[in-house]
Amino acid sequence: MKLKGSYFYTLREDAKDEESISGNLLVRAGMIKKVGAGIYMYLPLGLRILDKIKKIVKEEMDNAGALELLMPSLIPTEYYEVCGRTKLLGNSMFNLKDRFDKPYVLGPTHEELFTIAAKSMVKSYKDLPFTLYQQADKFRDEPRPRYGLIRVREFIMKDAYSFDKDEEGLDLSYHKMKDAYNNIYNRLQINYKIVKADTGVMGGSLSEEYQAVTDIGEDCLVLCDKCDYASNLEVSEVISNEKNNQEEKKLELVDTPNKKTIEEVCDYLKISIKDTVKALLMNVSSELVVFFIRGDREFNETKACKLLGVNEISFATDKLISKSNAVAGFTGPINLNTKIVIDKEILNMKNFCCGANIEGKHYINVNLKDFKYDVVGDIVNVKENDICPKCGGSLYFKKGIEIGNLFKLGTKYSEALGLTYLDEKNLSKPVIMGSYGIGVGRILASIIEQNNDENGIILPLNIAPFQVCIVIVNIKDEKSCEKANEIYDELTKLGIEVLLDDRDERVGIKFKDMDLIGIPIRITVGSKIENDIVEVKLRTKKDFEEKQVKEAVTFVKEYIKENLK
Repeated sequence: MKLKGSYFYTLREDAKDEESISGNLLVRAGMIKKVGAGIYMYLPLGLRILDKIKKIVKEEMDNAGALELLMPSLIPTEYYEVCGRTKLLGNSMFNLKDRFDKPYVLGPTHEELFTIAAKSMVKSYKDLPFTLYQQADKFRDEPRPRYGLIRVREFIMKDAYSFDKDEEGLDLSYHKMKDAYNNIYNRLQINYKIVKADTGVMGGSLSEEYQAVTDIGEDCLVLCDKCDYASNLEVSEVISNEKNNQEEKKLELVDTPNKKTIEEVCDYLKISIKDTVKALLMNVSSELVVFFIRGDREFNETKACKLLGVNEISFATDKLISKSNAVAGFTGPINLNTKIVIDKEILNMKNFCCGANIEGKHYINVNLKDFKYDVVGDIVNVKENDICPKCGGSLYFKKGIEIGNLFKLGTKYSEALGLTYLDEKNLSKPVIMGSYGIGVGRILASIIEQNNDENGIILPLNIAPFQVCIVIVNIKDEKSCEKANEIYDELTKLGIEVLLDDRDERVGIKFKDMDLIGIPIRITVGSKIENDIVEVKLRTKKDFEEKQVKEAVTFVKEYIKENLK
């Protein structure tokens, strides 16, 4: 591609409304442009990169034996109603109606349609297993789009679904997809972690996420300083081996006037926050449920939902609270007349402080014998320096961007939509499914988040928009232009992707633009071309080298061959 007369522009200043490094650099590099909140157009250079990422994804999915298809984005709402997901997905779906007043949605996810596609073929166990996939647009009405391509309303996802006759077959399909994912992310040179995750609205028995380790991201990764343990914060198990050898003291009611927060109570009573238990008054299926956790811990809604077998928990309203004897700010488990759930850490606590269900009063020296509870479980977040569940090491946190996920869906969708097969004994059984997603746009954002400097984007050879750029210092110099075009033609004939900067711009601007858009190799044709000498510089290196033209072409050829292995 020759820049003169082509669609190409860059921005000198930072984008005002981009809060992530990747979003800012992609906009400045003229690769994407915002249309609306969470909606972007991919411009020519950005699309070249996106297509290369999609090509790598396709190659590995095909190598794993998956077959590609394409699902519609406009889908009748009834398909989601059958599986009860209109309520689960709720406001995240874009809803519309056609001229006949029939309801449709813009596809947020495609489990139902893939199940229907499989149903068209599957009759017998002999028709299984197989895996289908697509790379297509998804639409979700995100309440807070942000971070450029990381949290958007329209995005490209690779979603795949495996279909097996039994759990053993699902295990094989799952691990085949996991191997394909490892190959994809390794080829893209992403620093990633595979973490255990919540199955969420997808359902199923197992979920793992591929998280790109970055300085920003909406996910908190829990990692171990001694082993390879990796988990999403929402499912990471809290391990406590603290032994409490205190003698139980006599329960005592104390005044705590106007001290409603746990910090105020601790300061007033001169006690450690670790010796307190706080209450969270929540609405669970229109019932008041009070969760009790140690004062220094944070409530984990995902764990609590799993423990109680519900999809959602919200804060209780004053009206719901009024049906009990709970007192906001002073709620405790003693004589509380509503459902009580305690965190398992409380089982090992002695002589702690909690609310007394009386305005302005708390109990101290509370022990398990002093109250009854209905459910106990792990319902809090781990903290940094907590104990690793795998090796006993120390946990620490990193930010992460979810770039892929694996789900063992089981029979949730096949049962709801009647996807069955006849087994060897001629008995009808539901097909067992797996689901495997990749956020293609998020991959691009993650790579840039991990690979950038003060000059702009740094991209690996296999996804850079062009592998080499040739910069002409003085386009009015006939010899320079002639030689630059000769090098351009020679490299192009070798199958190398070349960008020729033949614009009438200052050379400093050209250098800045080529660095900004992340071209891995730069050849500069300047005044020394009279002696057949050009400058060759790698994007990742500070200095350039002078080489004879023929030597430069050979270097580029060998460098690309070696680094594309």
